Amino acid sequence: MIPGFGKIFIIIGILFIIIGLVFMFADKIPYIGRLPGDIHIKKENFSFYFPITTSIIISIILTIIFSIFRK
Repeated sequence: MIPGFGKIFIIIGILFIIIGLVFMFADKIPYIGRLPGDIHIKKENFSFYFPITTSIIISIILTIIFSIFRK
C-alpha cells in the first residue's frame, strides 16, 4: 500500500462534498457569477458567458485553503 493514500482519498471526498454543496446552493449565493468583470455577450442566436472575476476569486480562496492544509 502507498503511505498516505487513504488521506488523499479523504481529502478528495471532502472536496467533492464541498463542490456538490456549491452546485446545490449556487443560486442562493449572492453575486456569484454576476460580479463586475464577468463577461457576458448576448446576441440573437448566440450567448457567451465567461465569469473571469468569479474564477479569480474562487482561485484565490482555493489557494488559501490548500496552503493551510499543506502545513
